[in-house]
Amino acid sequence: MIVAIATGRALSLLSVTRLRAAGFEMVWGGDSRVLRAARGSTVEVVAELRNRSGEDARGVSLRAIASSMLAAKVEPDTVDLPASSRVFVRVLVRGRRVGHWGVHGLALEVRAIRGGGAGLYEVPLLFANPLGVEVLPRPLARLIDSPAGGRSRRHADAGRAVRSAGDGDELRELRDHGFGDAFKRIAWRASARRGKLLVREFEQERRDLVWLVVAASVELWAGEPGEAPLDAIVDDVSSVAARHLARGDRVGLVLAAARPRAWLSPAAGPAQALKIARALASAAEVLDVDRSGLDEDEIASRVAEHARPLDPAAFGELGARDLDALAERAEALRSRAPFAPDKPLAMTPRDARLRHYLSSFGVEAPPRPEGEGARTAETIAAALGRLAREREKAGLVQIWAPPPGRSATLPPALQRLRRQRTDVRWSLAAAAPPAREAPPETVREAVDAAIGARERLAVVRGTQALRRLGVRVVRTGRMSGDSE
Repeated sequence: MIVAIATGRALSLLSVTRLRAAGFEMVWGGDSRVLRAARGSTVEVVAELRNRSGEDARGVSLRAIASSMLAAKVEPDTVDLPASSRVFVRVLVRGRRVGHWGVHGLALEVRAIRGGGAGLYEVPLLFANPLGVEVLPRPLARLIDSPAGGRSRRHADAGRAVRSAGDGDELRELRDHGFGDAFKRIAWRASARRGKLLVREFEQERRDLVWLVVAASVELWAGEPGEAPLDAIVDDVSSVAARHLARGDRVGLVLAAARPRAWLSPAAGPAQALKIARALASAAEVLDVDRSGLDEDEIASRVAEHARPLDPAAFGELGARDLDALAERAEALRSRAPFAPDKPLAMTPRDARLRHYLSSFGVEAPPRPEGEGARTAETIAAALGRLAREREKAGLVQIWAPPPGRSATLPPALQRLRRQRTDVRWSLAAAAPPAREAPPETVREAVDAAIGARERLAVVRGTQALRRLGVRVVRTGRMSGDSE
């Protein structure tokens, strides 16, 4: 019996090998190698299975091999493939988190039915055919894909103008003389009456200038894809950006972590919406050596695992420690990748090439367990100081970040923005969990309760400190005007 089973299995493997050699393959439909999807929405791509051999076959348990940041389903999951035929299946892909992720191919179990043994043996088969999925925030994706055209897309004619301090003809207010105010603006009579120097502030009509400052430290990705704090931040930022862009405002973006990750100068229109959406999507990238939880050996292992099905001849004989050859061959294989990102930060050129390979194919990596919250707070403080020194003053600066701690550089930057009549708002990125009604019964519940109490205290203290500085505090997920 054992000999019979082994013989049948061997014959099945031989039959499937002949099928593959004769031209049993899978190709994606369409011309683009990258699909664009709004987070939470589903896009469809067609896959074509071709059986060029002279034998009939059946494919069962069809499934997509994809990033964990995508939910992929194949319909139907069972197909019959007569000799010299082809069949089409639908692959439904839903983006769970913004970013650039890969669908790496299709897997199935093949039943070669030559000789009537259709139900006896199933041989696994993998079609390695990379496809990229660019998952963007939903509000900005709608604005980018808007079908409106022609004059309706001219942002200069859209939206409303705002009245702000400037060189207009209409008096806005009298205020105290400050450093840098021209003497020609001094209101001498009013100054004499009040006993101090006052200057005339005029106003002008212009489009509003909005800066969005976002904390993107790796610990904010903790949680299920789509449900982490940074997922909520990205949704909220994109909603605010879409609203301002839709009414003609110019919007800039600062993405901050332990170091600045993106700085987009203010602009308007759909082109700026796409830039902001892609910058927010890049926040999910954790392949940089200072954000990744994988060292070079672990990165190399993932590269080898992904590359071997794409080119078995080139990668099959590589040793586990032959990293130089692996990096060289992986770099050559990157021409088949759907994405063309910048090289991630790495310790060595070899490590950079390996990390670049994973980024190009949309292979995710876990974030490093150590957080970067303290360094992110310093990056945000430096960014706010730079915004306060900008020649063109912003009408609104909105920050998405956890409650601020004790930073020596943050209050001066916020105070300078407030003195410039800038509306400064702070959206709390990590809302504290509600207090438990019942006392904890286990050690884990007690630890969770203690952590929750500490987070709630940080929120209260941070909110009080921000309000003393004249900053409006809003909750992530609310509209930007809903303050607390």
